[in-house]
Amino acid sequence: MKTKYFLFIAAAVSSLTACQKDFDPASYAPPLNISGYTASSQIAPSNLVAHWSFDGNLIDSVSKTAGTNKGTSIDAGIKKQAFQGALNSYVLTQPSAKVKSLQSFTLTEWINTPPPSSGILGVFSLSNTTQFWGNLEIFIENGSTNEDGKLRIHINKNGDKTYALDKVAGLFNKWIALAVSYDATTSTVKVYVNGSRVGAGTVTGLTGPLAWTDTGNVVFGTVQFQTSPSQTSGASAQGWASFLTGKIDEVRLYDKALSDIEVSSLVKLEGRGK
Repeated sequence: MKTKYFLFIAAAVSSLTACQKDFDPASYAPPLNISGYTASSQIAPSNLVAHWSFDGNLIDSVSKTAGTNKGTSIDAGIKKQAFQGALNSYVLTQPSAKVKSLQSFTLTEWINTPPPSSGILGVFSLSNTTQFWGNLEIFIENGSTNEDGKLRIHINKNGDKTYALDKVAGLFNKWIALAVSYDATTSTVKVYVNGSRVGAGTVTGLTGPLAWTDTGNVVFGTVQFQTSPSQTSGASAQGWASFLTGKIDEVRLYDKALSDIEVSSLVKLEGRGK
């Protein structure tokens, strides 16, 4: 009788053990919260005017406009998939009316690229169809190294206005988050790397709300005049310019200058896949 009793108890314990789930510490961890945000989509959602995630396509998820591929591909990104550049390759896409009418802005994106070896590397271009430089042109200058990255931000307002930033460390051969903003209220350009501000200042002649003219395509992977044909009548391909052969991911455009906390939070959330 005792034998049957012990067999019954053993069978019951075995059954309970089989049904019990393994302990998962992550399920007991508090939800991720960065300065009150739990997802990148929660940061200034009403100010987001364009977003290219490059998750298997070239679509701006805000305007639903699809880009045109000129030799690029899609590869693994910081968050799902990313734009993969190549020599003589780029993407063209039409900007929305909201992008064309920006008065202040913040551009955020992730890049993973080797340093320039044969010419400047275009990071983002909102082309101007008549001027040498685009309405907004961001690129990495020749001679950049991991100790001395040279960023150039060209902003058109009654002609080209340039904010140049040198001595930016650690830009290459790994994923880094780059952000550039312009605040029409203070006429200040700010640059961030991995969520930290690395530069800020004003540019002579660049004051007040932006008013872009002759706005053409957005270009990913090179500067506006390096495409074939050139996006502008103001210049053709230059021997000192080249193409970004690395990756670009999670490009966002806002119609305001994000705060330092908003930029930092966005980077932390995107870096965790949120």
